[in-house]
Amino acid sequence: MRRSAFISASLLLSILALGASRPSVKKPVDSAQSLPASAQAAMKLINPERIRAHVKFLSSDLLEGRGTGQRGGDIAADYIATEFALFGLKPAGDNGTYFQKVPMVGIATEPTSTVTLTPGGGKPVALRQGDDIVAMDETQNTASKIDSDLVFVGYGIEAPEYNWNDFKDVSVAGKVLLVLVNEPPSDDPNFFKGKALTYYGRWTYKYEEAARKGAVGAIIIHKTDMASYGWDVVRNSWGGERSYLRSDSDPKLKLAAWMQLDVTRNLLSSVGKDLDTLIEQARSRDFRPVPLPVRVESNITSKIRPFESSNVVAMLPGSDPKFKQQAVIYSAHYDHLGIHPGQPGDNIYNGAIDNGTGCGILLELAHAFASASQPPKRSILFAAVTAEEQGLRGSEFLGRKPPVPAGDIALGLNFDGVAPRGIPEDVDVSGAERTTFYPVVKATAKEFGLEIKPDSNPGAGHYYRSDHFSFARVGVPSFSINEGMKFKGHPIDYGFQLEKDYTDRDYHQPSDEYHADWDFTGLAEITRFGFELGWKAASAPELTAWVPGDEFDTARKASLKAIAEEPDRTNAGATK
Repeated sequence: MRRSAFISASLLLSILALGASRPSVKKPVDSAQSLPASAQAAMKLINPERIRAHVKFLSSDLLEGRGTGQRGGDIAADYIATEFALFGLKPAGDNGTYFQKVPMVGIATEPTSTVTLTPGGGKPVALRQGDDIVAMDETQNTASKIDSDLVFVGYGIEAPEYNWNDFKDVSVAGKVLLVLVNEPPSDDPNFFKGKALTYYGRWTYKYEEAARKGAVGAIIIHKTDMASYGWDVVRNSWGGERSYLRSDSDPKLKLAAWMQLDVTRNLLSSVGKDLDTLIEQARSRDFRPVPLPVRVESNITSKIRPFESSNVVAMLPGSDPKFKQQAVIYSAHYDHLGIHPGQPGDNIYNGAIDNGTGCGILLELAHAFASASQPPKRSILFAAVTAEEQGLRGSEFLGRKPPVPAGDIALGLNFDGVAPRGIPEDVDVSGAERTTFYPVVKATAKEFGLEIKPDSNPGAGHYYRSDHFSFARVGVPSFSINEGMKFKGHPIDYGFQLEKDYTDRDYHQPSDEYHADWDFTGLAEITRFGFELGWKAASAPELTAWVPGDEFDTARKASLKAIAEEPDRTNAGATK
């Protein structure tokens, strides 16, 4: 239940005034010559200190880590909605409000839950929750039991387009699957996109595919280099309540788990198997599932909490009667991991960089667009989404039920984890190259003096880990905008080292906190870059499309077909 409709405007204004009192930093190069005068004037209003004020407030202890369906997350949603209202944006949520209600259910594994592995002929091994394994029951039942065999299924992938099937003709119904995260390594861009991770490599796919195959459980082997993050990230992300869409009817697992690498290695050794050998075998198309002489017994009890969270959605109507029914959407998730009760020391996961910064950018974009004397042709949507940390739940719901049909959304631009590290000299727009909008992205980056650099860590699968992916799945050409690794006045190693330090020490940790000495000038530059891209997409004669043959092209064509088949509908400006 929402505790208040809005945080008082006077409180918000006083917070913002603290930031706005600092002198603004002007953009060193006028890169907006290709925009109309109204857009240029609006873009000049983008102020790094307003971004700072938003980040400082949203990541304060008052908001208790912005947990999904928790008090702090609701305050964050109210704050963002209040800002949208102050800017004069039109509500685009439910029933004339800024809030799109997202029906959810929280699942928290009780400490009394047990997972035991019994190797053939050996003694049962009781795994320690949080240390050896993190485990939960996805079925939304309060209790479940498993007593089943364990089967190693390699990467757990069935991908006909790559002539790959880890399951072959072996039935795994009723089994527990032991599976590798990531996907078969390759340098061939035509095979699982080479070094770039596809959705087949994501942990979400592993669980989804296991459930589709009829398995009762899936245990992912955690290997830091393959997951791209350490065990602490897994433990912290899964140690509290996990949230699911209440309306989700897809099959779910009774046991969804991650297991420590050394625990896995010792288990396999006890039954005469070598993990490294199995990993090597899994890299071949000839791999077949390997039944293991191991019995898995689990007794999971869960605390089930139905609740509603909210996406916060606002709209700036377009200026052209022919095009205003279409839109560009900007997004950023406002949730983080909340408070972990009982954790010693600092147990508030403030999420300053992840994703207070993205919200600060989103709000500054909304302020700038709302200040334009004349909006672009198409409408602009601003969406602060919930439950990203729970598996992109909020954006998944918004993608299914957008305020503008997916076929009418020209482009999605997302901001997630943009760290205040200085003035960027390159930019990460991974996924933009998959769209017909990419020439505009390249030209705009050149105007800003930004080089477009390839994803610095393609194996991490960042494209499938943030909210733009939810829009891409329903056909909307979408990607995230972030800094690259090169910053003005610093060698390239500076950016890489800061990124490594953040991943190792602060990512999904209580230490992801606001620092008063952060310089938000670079975030303002990223905001301007995103502003210009969105304005251009909203003013283009045609909607953006995916490059023919892209994995999301079929969904785009389906969404455009749905628009074309609407009665009494003029599909203005749609791609053909």
